[in-house]
Amino acid sequence: MSRLVIVVEKASDWGSYYPSDNVVAAQDYLKEAIGVDDERVQVINLCRSYKYLGVGYYVSLLAEARGHKVIPSVRAINDLRKRALYGLDIEDLNQKLIKFLPEGGRDTTDFGVLLYFGETNYGTLSDLARQVFETFPCPILRLEFEREKVWQISAIKPAGLHTLTDDQEDSFAAALDKFSKKLWRKPRARRQYRYDIAMLADANEAMPPSNKRALTAFIEAGKEIGIEVEPVTKNDYSRLAEYDGLFIRETTAIDSHTYRFANKAEKEGMVVIDEPGSILKCTNKIYLHDLLRSRKLPTPKTEIIYRDDAKRLAELPDLLGFPIVLTIPDGSFSRGIVKVESVEQLKAAVDDLFQHTALVIAQEFMYTNFDWRVGILDGQALYACQYFMSRGHWQIYNHGQNAAQKSGGFKTLPVREAPNEVIKLALKATAPIGDGLYGVDLKQTADRTVVIEVNDNPSIDAGVEDAYLGEDLYRRIMEEFLRRMERKRLGITD
Repeated sequence: MSRLVIVVEKASDWGSYYPSDNVVAAQDYLKEAIGVDDERVQVINLCRSYKYLGVGYYVSLLAEARGHKVIPSVRAINDLRKRALYGLDIEDLNQKLIKFLPEGGRDTTDFGVLLYFGETNYGTLSDLARQVFETFPCPILRLEFEREKVWQISAIKPAGLHTLTDDQEDSFAAALDKFSKKLWRKPRARRQYRYDIAMLADANEAMPPSNKRALTAFIEAGKEIGIEVEPVTKNDYSRLAEYDGLFIRETTAIDSHTYRFANKAEKEGMVVIDEPGSILKCTNKIYLHDLLRSRKLPTPKTEIIYRDDAKRLAELPDLLGFPIVLTIPDGSFSRGIVKVESVEQLKAAVDDLFQHTALVIAQEFMYTNFDWRVGILDGQALYACQYFMSRGHWQIYNHGQNAAQKSGGFKTLPVREAPNEVIKLALKATAPIGDGLYGVDLKQTADRTVVIEVNDNPSIDAGVEDAYLGEDLYRRIMEEFLRRMERKRLGITD
């Protein structure tokens, strides 16, 4: 079975069309999963804005977490925010626009057109509209042009259903009807065959996922098996297609160049660790919570708080008890996490966090002396570490204003010596995310083991995560790159 779900931010946005059971309010979609296990759900997100961490953004994010096909995807939303990603190959754009403009348009310097699911009423621009939609799949796009000596695209922006005129609403309805009958598919990626890897790192990053000795160890491990590993920086974006693989050793975020690198590398047919899908899934804790819950994996007691939902906020102390841990969706290295111990602290903290995000995670407080971190690569456990809490603090990393940034101690164990339930749960947590390199954080008490989060580019520092495996840790990761590049060369896709 297949079900179409159209998500609107306000009921009035659909006011010009016939009522339909397919139309769902954004807040209802966010609060409750739609569909049954054997139902294929296709979501068209028509929220007014796809602003990062806004309501429209979370509709697409949670749609992907629930296994729904959604347009626009989170990747498309983020790509549209990066003008450098436009890169459309339109050699005859100038001639197309000259033909399109009405007589006397020679003095026109800028204008725009609306695209509905890649459709336009202007036949001259139909090929352009299709190419834009294939690159940035989004229900309604405003394509803006400017002319200096020649015509060029100046901007590609999502547009809201609520902004359309009567005539435009008719065009949108026709395009929606046509689009909803098509199969959803992705373009095939171009393959590369050279064996060298770009390793993205930032020498000035305060808390990088790998220290200098570890980066050197990756380079040496690559040489041993015939792979050249070359460190690159964000300034090497234009050179990325020269390589066969991309290894990200810089803290990832979907609104930074790290995601842009991963996205381009994947489109170029390169082997990427970790690829943009893993970045999208792991860097946002709202997505992870929904994903883990849908797989019925144990996590701390968790509630999602919505902005302006005073009733839910008032219920939190009874639901979770104090202390309560509040988390912003895209924090890392213990940043963006607040522990509150009273109603007053709770209200003050959420008011501050809602300045940055539409949703906040609230969890029960589980104190343990250490957190487990299990490194996973291609569905196999690589290493197991115990990260102890920073002295006098409740987290591994202490970012206190009056204290130097510091972390607790660690203990690295052979995987076989870690508790079996910890390893099994870590593997289950990464299974729905992908087959890349992950670090699963878990807590274990006397009566339960829970997943805290999954990291898409986990810490691998010389002297810490390699304390047991040594050089073999770096070699195994490079061998996985080699295996994947060989499979690409042979055209093996499964």
